[in-house]
Amino acid sequence: MRNFELPGRSAVMATRGMAATSHPLASLTAIETLKAGGSAADAAIAAAMVLNIAEPQMCGLGGDAFALIKPAGTEEVRALNGSGRAHAGCSAAALRAAGHETVPLHGILSVTPPGGVDALCQLHQDYGRLPLAEVLAPAIRYADEGIPVAPRTAFDWAGDISVLQGDARRFYTLDGAAPRAGQIFRAPGLAEVMRRIAREGRAGFYEGEVAEDMIASLNALGGSHSHEDLAATRADCGAPVSGLHNGFELMEHPPNGQGATAILLLRILQNFDLSRLDPLGAERAHLEAEAAKLACDARDRFIADPERMDPARLAAFLSDETAARLAALIDPTRAMADPARQSEAVHRDTICLSVVDEDRMAVSLIYSIFWGFGSGLASAKFGINFQNRGAGFSLTPGHPNEAGPGRRPMHTIIPGMLRENGRVVMPFGVMGGAYQPTGHARLVSNLTDYGMELQQAIDAPRSFAGPEGLEVESGYSDAVRARLAELGHRVTAPEQPLGGAQAILIGGDGVLTGGSDPRKDGCALGY
Repeated sequence: MRNFELPGRSAVMATRGMAATSHPLASLTAIETLKAGGSAADAAIAAAMVLNIAEPQMCGLGGDAFALIKPAGTEEVRALNGSGRAHAGCSAAALRAAGHETVPLHGILSVTPPGGVDALCQLHQDYGRLPLAEVLAPAIRYADEGIPVAPRTAFDWAGDISVLQGDARRFYTLDGAAPRAGQIFRAPGLAEVMRRIAREGRAGFYEGEVAEDMIASLNALGGSHSHEDLAATRADCGAPVSGLHNGFELMEHPPNGQGATAILLLRILQNFDLSRLDPLGAERAHLEAEAAKLACDARDRFIADPERMDPARLAAFLSDETAARLAALIDPTRAMADPARQSEAVHRDTICLSVVDEDRMAVSLIYSIFWGFGSGLASAKFGINFQNRGAGFSLTPGHPNEAGPGRRPMHTIIPGMLRENGRVVMPFGVMGGAYQPTGHARLVSNLTDYGMELQQAIDAPRSFAGPEGLEVESGYSDAVRARLAELGHRVTAPEQPLGGAQAILIGGDGVLTGGSDPRKDGCALGY
């Protein structure tokens, strides 16, 4: 139980439905959708579309989406992959010939076709109960009328605005500047696009005037994207990957997402007796950092489009033997140098949300344009912000994640679910780019190794072994920082809080418990 004399928040408890998102208006929209008779899928879509307007630096119609879905009446989980495939003109050889060692983070070379809209339309088709027009109505209204910019969103916006180029500055600035907290942001162009999706489904986005706006804009910016590339953008559904930790089954989205990395990280940590360590102490943070270095190095070498991954290699990646061999490389008394240069830089620009409905359908959804404002580019007519997912590709010849036409890049976004004794007990996500596997592992460990309550497990301070050193949040004591430095870590302060979690515990007694990260603007709501 938390100390009620200290700042903090209580978990939210309800019995019929629950939503946890990174913005209060998105959480409210999800609950209103549930109360109107919508399913968890309807509510997740409605909330995600509101976040297009509430957090446009994080997500948008020009991005990708992944989801884990537990339908009502079953404990089986499905994995929906809404990542766009690289356009036909994408060529690693051409980029290398132009002098690039990596795909540029911003600009036209990083843009891949958006798969999120198709995924959300597929999610609605398979699991929705309300008409799509009703599901999208709140987001359309907010796009037309505007949403006051929330404090954390304003902080992120100011840090990301420098990447905006051309038309994107017209759509995503207020008189050329980042909006301050409380200023109203409107997006009438996005409202019109969502109206067309509401009327026509995916065709309203991937065909007609909206598609023409995207392709004409990309070509004018120097891209080689085509209508055929958009037409080929289709989500698919499969099974999650999973691994056990303390009797709980952690289920993650399979490659091309990096969810397997979280499973490997926890498997490495199982070789150490975490429960005997102080959950907020230096020894635990050290072991987690070392395990994360090794798991992320393995990710960067192996995770790719599943069509380019040998299933046997994925099985080996997730095996206890691999975890034990990696754990043996960890010195509990000394930090290692980074085992390899990571293939992607650190970023934290994604949204995640969780929804559970009265029938106990559960959805964990991650929706993203990758870095803040994605590529920094937007379409000229409607202001669709283009993602920079192409920056997740490798340019190393022969690498399984090498850029190429029709390929899906390695994705950082990973929705998660926990299952205990065959029953799904928690949909969750921890946004934060490369931090996400560490965030998933830490949240699961907080709950199962240390018995923390859900909100306490989310609130607890975080650290992350990134390319610039060990980022340690201010919630850790100076003594812990000093000890980590003694262990050889280059201790740094993160430029912004690490990650943002949203989670819902599904109690066997019928009670839903929602937790939402105070590092973001959002909240959990139930009824």
